[in-house]
Amino acid sequence: QVQLVESGGGLVQPGGSLRLSCATSGFIRDYYIIGWFRQAPGKEREGVSCIRVNDGSTYYADSVKGRFTISRDSGKNTVYLQMNSLKPEDTALYYCAADALGTCRNELRTGGMDYWGKGTLVTVSS
Repeated sequence: QVQLVESGGGLVQPGGSLRLSCATSGFIRDYYIIGWFRQAPGKEREGVSCIRVNDGSTYYADSVKGRFTISRDSGKNTVYLQMNSLKPEDTALYYCAADALGTCRNELRTGGMDYWGKGTLVTVSS
């Protein structure tokens, strides 16, 4: 059983930065992908970024390219999402998720991940 626990959310002013963490436990294999998704009130869930565990290849939604960076620390079984130049429209509940067989491009689009965390809230406001 795979478990995912997000942390690092909070209140930040526009233009500020936050780093989210996704601590993983269980049978995460090298071929897994770990993705970050977000859902704002009244909006559909959106795939934000994704990383493949074995080779570190990454994928980003157009809305966050150049501002967000996903990375992994294999020794700590943790995936990070560094978020810079935050905007009010980045306000959302952020989830991390894991999938065994999918690709970042497809699973970020469909949200068809096998395992999900409970989320951490990010609020960007002055």
